Amino acid sequence: MARIVVIGAGIGGISQVYELKKALGKEHQVTLVGDSDRFEFTPSNPWVAVGWRKEKQVIVELPALMKKHGIEFFSQGVRRVHPDENRIALNDDTSLDYDYLVIATGPKLAFDEVKGLGPHSGFTQSICKTGHANTSLIDFEKLVVDPGPVVIGAAPGASCFGPAYEYAFILDTELKKRKIRDRVPMHFVTPEPYIGHLGLDGVGDTKGLMESELRDRHIHWTCNAKITQVGDGTIRFTEVDDDGKEKKQHELPFRHSMILPAFKGVDAVIDIDGLTNPRGFILIDEFQRNPTYNNIYAVGVCVAIPPVATTPVATGAPKTGYMIESMVTATTHNIADAIKGRDPEQRASWNAVCLADFGDTGVAFVALPQIPPRNTNWASRGKWVHMAKVAYEKYFLHKVRAAKTEPYYEKTVLKMLGAVRLKESA
Repeated sequence: MARIVVIGAGIGGISQVYELKKALGKEHQVTLVGDSDRFEFTPSNPWVAVGWRKEKQVIVELPALMKKHGIEFFSQGVRRVHPDENRIALNDDTSLDYDYLVIATGPKLAFDEVKGLGPHSGFTQSICKTGHANTSLIDFEKLVVDPGPVVIGAAPGASCFGPAYEYAFILDTELKKRKIRDRVPMHFVTPEPYIGHLGLDGVGDTKGLMESELRDRHIHWTCNAKITQVGDGTIRFTEVDDDGKEKKQHELPFRHSMILPAFKGVDAVIDIDGLTNPRGFILIDEFQRNPTYNNIYAVGVCVAIPPVATTPVATGAPKTGYMIESMVTATTHNIADAIKGRDPEQRASWNAVCLADFGDTGVAFVALPQIPPRNTNWASRGKWVHMAKVAYEKYFLHKVRAAKTEPYYEKTVLKMLGAVRLKESA
């Protein structure tokens, strides 16, 4: 019997254990290690941050659920991976041995790279975790009582820009509902070289679509922005030109601010020679395997992917839901083959497919493949995107609770996008 340990109980990790359990059956042991007792549906966090969702609506308790489906579960979190020993050390000083390891931890949030950034010891909010979104909601309610300027955006080195745009537009929509939008100046600050870059060098006309949306909502913006310091109610950043040279120093006041941080690898894997790159992301080959430790695989945000293009201020490449599901499926097939003594054959489709909800409308984009030149390079705006994002939330939470393994993006979203493209071209 082989023991396959998956560390990380997010979108990638939970999908991974379900697919492995279905593929391997009772003959092999599948183990999930998280850092809490629950799964959080991260894409819903912008809604949580304005009160459109309650925390209990977007989480799933895991201990009883994993036991029901024959998956061993530990919630202590991982202190350190010891790849030379095929062992992981947990935070309670116990250890787990493995035959195969899948790293799906997501990132460490690098708030510490900008002084004053973050909800813990800083002055800005975050929607990267559901707990952060709850804290942001408290701060948002203070804004409602005492309206003032808002600054939203991303720190230098950030790679996941979609949620920042989502939050800006969702916040705008909610402020209009409360009839106080006229008392809240908004500014979007981003390291992207242009609006709609998204860490992907743009997809279709995301530049035009996003700029139009910002203008329509009276949200000012600054690109090529390197946030350097955040104080209590003040954010400072340097704007650079296309050559990366300083263009202007800015200081903006805020009553409420949400800034996405850069990502790096989690402490459990960082600085392990042969396993990670200098930022702590997991090195993998075309089969999701680490080149040095062939029994270690990685999926999701923790995977090392080079930037799509060099930018004046550092940006990273995002990992979308479709890409993660594709990584999970490839990893499942390749581990099953490895157990049988076969060489890996399955490769993930590194494509970017995203639904960005704006509260009352949204933008969908498809980049196939993610790195240009592309076979498909398309973006579209409409109310249908908001409805599709809601459907994705409901389906994925159902999938987690019911231990389903169907890849939502591949089977549903791409078909929906194909129908929209067909309608647009008619």
